[in-house]
Amino acid sequence: MKKIPVILDGDPGHDDAIAWVLANSRPELDILAVTTVGGNQTLAKTTYNAGRILSLIGLNVPLAGGRSKPLLADLIVAPGVHGVTGLDGPELPEPARDVVEEEAVELMARLLEKSDVPIVLVPTGPLTNIASLLLLRPDLKEKIDHIYMMGGGITKGNWTAAAEFNILVDPEAADIVFRSGVPVTMAGLDVTEQALVRPEDIERINSVGNDVARIVAGWLEFFYQFHQPLGYEGAPVHDAVAIVAMVRPELLKMREMYVEVELQGDYTRGATVGDYYGLLGQKPNATCIMDIDREAFIELLIESVASYGEGAAK
Repeated sequence: MKKIPVILDGDPGHDDAIAWVLANSRPELDILAVTTVGGNQTLAKTTYNAGRILSLIGLNVPLAGGRSKPLLADLIVAPGVHGVTGLDGPELPEPARDVVEEEAVELMARLLEKSDVPIVLVPTGPLTNIASLLLLRPDLKEKIDHIYMMGGGITKGNWTAAAEFNILVDPEAADIVFRSGVPVTMAGLDVTEQALVRPEDIERINSVGNDVARIVAGWLEFFYQFHQPLGYEGAPVHDAVAIVAMVRPELLKMREMYVEVELQGDYTRGATVGDYYGLLGQKPNATCIMDIDREAFIELLIESVASYGEGAAK
């Protein structure tokens, strides 16, 4: 099997963590590095969380800290969603290796330079690192095969009425990414809020019985505690959908669309405005995921956690 070379970039975060658990379990992916960004929590916390996740799943690749704040705005964090650590819930092992001295953009650039084939970038937090790479090293754009991102929403927001959190944190960075010409697949709220792991699904994941499964179930229980009072039937595992788009696209329904990022609006800053009906006559710049086979998604998550050791899903 010819593997897909991938760099994971995020701000873990419970759903980032589960996305990385899924990515590491997939034999078709060759994870080259993990980079972090300020978002769900400060950069120091997201980088520490990333190190703990890599220890948990046995992923021994370079880990680099990235940009601590957005390109132009002040950082927004989400302790009410992910806790004061950014990854509250089950106890995790300490990082098994040090963070590399290279900054995230430097590490990504070096890996792109030396690779014989284009590399896939998978950002599941604010797009500050990716935009910085595009700004600082435009000569490497052709070495980026695809960007599979979690962020935005064509029909809704979740941090404001119009804007999803990852985009709202750094709209200018998102604007750079969508205008870059690099192929973008967008896992926005339209689909990710359908990627619900319900209480009975959490029980099935926990029943797999290995350490990764128990911790993933604990993350999901914590995440559901936030979402249940808002009327959700389960925990939406937003970031994992970006991984599904790479490895199991047949589980998804997608639509090619021209997407712009609103930078100025008093009420709509950070909105991803999609030309759903093609009225603007612009060439699509994103593949927008709009639907998911939820039941198959749950089976994929169970298969993923089961790959980390003994135990069988019930």
